Amino acid sequence: MQVATMSEQEMDRLEDLLASDAFKNEAMTLDILQGFLCAALSGPETISPSVWMPLALGESPEYESSAQAEEVASLIMKFHDTIAAALTGGEDFDLFLYGTEDNPEQLDYAAWCEGYVYGAQIGEANWFEAAGEFAPDLSEKMEVFFLLSGMLKEDAKKNREPWLSSKEEAKAMAKAEEEFPATIHDIYRFWQAQRNTPAPVRRESPKLGRNDPCSCGSGKKFKQCCGKSSD
Repeated sequence: MQVATMSEQEMDRLEDLLASDAFKNEAMTLDILQGFLCAALSGPETISPSVWMPLALGESPEYESSAQAEEVASLIMKFHDTIAAALTGGEDFDLFLYGTEDNPEQLDYAAWCEGYVYGAQIGEANWFEAAGEFAPDLSEKMEVFFLLSGMLKEDAKKNREPWLSSKEEAKAMAKAEEEFPATIHDIYRFWQAQRNTPAPVRRESPKLGRNDPCSCGSGKKFKQCCGKSSD
């Protein structure tokens, strides 16, 4: 299967547009957006552009013209379709990772993974409830994103729980980075199989804003609440 691709020029143009004044610093950067869309495309239900696009671009963009608005919509949908085609075909695709602020040569997995975790929460279905008896398997896969995003470490410190030594942490991070590309496809395949099972549980709580806590309404972070594996 041939995977749809964006040209380098189109990718650069989308990157520039997302950073433009039209979005008042509310639009996702390409790395966050790619993680976000990978999750939105991989879950137990189909997420329409009318749901994910305002979350990706911010609530009220101020476009210079209708032509600019159309260009943004066209490019971001092509970006979405490129990811969708790669996931559907099980094909490798270029992961958009910036360098860290401290070291441009060191890839910043945290932002990408934060986008993925957020994208896992935007639909009506709660991933871990929808996974049912397979929730522990899903939680194990998601741990790659929780670790690389820094959420696991942050939660351990907040709750005054033991954390890995520097050597152990470096080893765990290196392993997670190695597993990272394959895990994206693993979770996509997981949900493709699960879609043949009974319909996912629906949330009664409101949908999330970008900076809101876990979608179940507990007030806890996603990893501490719905993202925690079952015993």
